[in-house]
Amino acid sequence: MLYLIIILRKIMNPKENKKELRQKIIKKREKLSKIDWMNKSNKLCENLQNYPLLQKSKTILAYFSVRQEPNLISLFSTDYNWGFPRCVKKSLIWHSWRREDPLIPGKYGILEPAANAPILTPEKVDLILVPAVACDYNGYRLGYGGGFYDRFLNSPQWHSIPTIGIIFEFALLPQLPYEPWDQKLQAICTENEIISIST
Repeated sequence: MLYLIIILRKIMNPKENKKELRQKIIKKREKLSKIDWMNKSNKLCENLQNYPLLQKSKTILAYFSVRQEPNLISLFSTDYNWGFPRCVKKSLIWHSWRREDPLIPGKYGILEPAANAPILTPEKVDLILVPAVACDYNGYRLGYGGGFYDRFLNSPQWHSIPTIGIIFEFALLPQLPYEPWDQKLQAICTENEIISIST
């Protein structure tokens, strides 16, 4: 009987389920050794560099990793125009960035471009690399719970730009709980593979 109650609670309370799942995967990610983390990150970046969707892009939105998210730093020396977010209130504002430009710790300790860096508008962007705690084979992502990327990806002006979720293989799950407003990613990249999501 107790087992049935636990199962029902999980079904009836998907937000709690998301919270538990988020904690579990972040903990697993943070237990990676620095060498393992960098090796997995470098393999993931190699997969991205060989992916046609990235190769034909000119301007790409990305992120600076925190809490041992996949580290994309080896990509940033490649010949693309890069954009990174600043958290402003509850929104993400995207700025262009070059390796020689300064970075400033933002509200959550994540490195951000300076506020006076040029702003990127949707018509200049070809691809978005989306950080995630986890993704599933349907293209849904689990974030940190702040809703920044949910709001951003739901904006009509950004909606049509291709997105790739960036995770390690252990964070790729069969199915995640999702909300009606959650936007599917076009692809998911891990250190082992890139999966295109059918729409």
